[in-house]
Amino acid sequence: MSIDIETAARVAKLARIKVEDEDLPVLAGEFNAILGFIEQLQQLDIDDVDPMTSVTPMRLKRRADVVTDGNQQAKVLANAPDAREGFFAVPKVVE
Repeated sequence: MSIDIETAARVAKLARIKVEDEDLPVLAGEFNAILGFIEQLQQLDIDDVDPMTSVTPMRLKRRADVVTDGNQQAKVLANAPDAREGFFAVPKVVE
């Protein structure tokens, strides 16, 4: 697949990127280089390759899924500009 100057101009317009007319051939060349790389990747045989989420095999640390009240009400309200009766107090916005 090849990208011509008109297609590059259309892509720039759709992406809402202002590209000067003299820069369109360069942009079309960059698009063609990207598409060429994608074509190279499509030629690879990846049938025996397992999908991975990271380049290093890692497993996330797990913790027990236990419901608690947090026991941190004082810490949470410590930086509140106005706290009353254990809750954040906010100014009235509806009259």
